[in-house]
Amino acid sequence: MYSTQLLDHFQNPRNAGDVPHADATAEIENPACGDVLRLTLKIDSGRIAEIRFKAKGCVPSMACASALTELVAGQTVDEIRSLHRETLIAAVGGLPQASTHAAQLALDTLSAALRQVKAQSEP
Repeated sequence: MYSTQLLDHFQNPRNAGDVPHADATAEIENPACGDVLRLTLKIDSGRIAEIRFKAKGCVPSMACASALTELVAGQTVDEIRSLHRETLIAAVGGLPQASTHAAQLALDTLSAALRQVKAQSEP
């Protein structure tokens, strides 16, 4: 049912936890399923220097959060804005149609964190 990549991210999550003294923190709950994702990140020279996650929910939600942290680490905020849901889904080896909400939750939480970074950089 789940791909090898998805199960690997679930069983061996990358970047789990919280970034100490984070520049941005975002937590979103999917009201339809109850999954919760929290992202904390540190920005250095316009790039994500460190990103970590905490998730509570289904296997795909945790796997997508883990894969997301790998995809965006080291990238600039502008590069991240072009990240598409399909790219994240491909990074976990695909998702069943009923589980695509997991990828969207990860991207929505990342967007919320990036809005915080933008707000902090504006005068």
